[in-house]
Amino acid sequence: MLTRKGKDRILGATIVADHAGELISQVTLAINGELGLGTIGKTIYPYPTQSEALKKVASAYRKTKLTPLIKRLFEKWLSWNR
Repeated sequence: MLTRKGKDRILGATIVADHAGELISQVTLAINGELGLGTIGKTIYPYPTQSEALKKVASAYRKTKLTPLIKRLFEKWLSWNR
């Protein structure tokens, strides 16, 4: 995924995988709709598909935006709920 530095808006992407056509259509939609990785990361898919890979990329991006304090708070909250 190619994004502007410090932003989540998608400028382009390269996908090399089986079923790449299924994945690239969502990226194209996000680019044309000026949607960012955050929007893709919030998308709930009805069942596991190849497009879950895009959600994982978007989620990885969103994790980079967490401050150390917020990250520690999330870790504590998640450990309490296990």
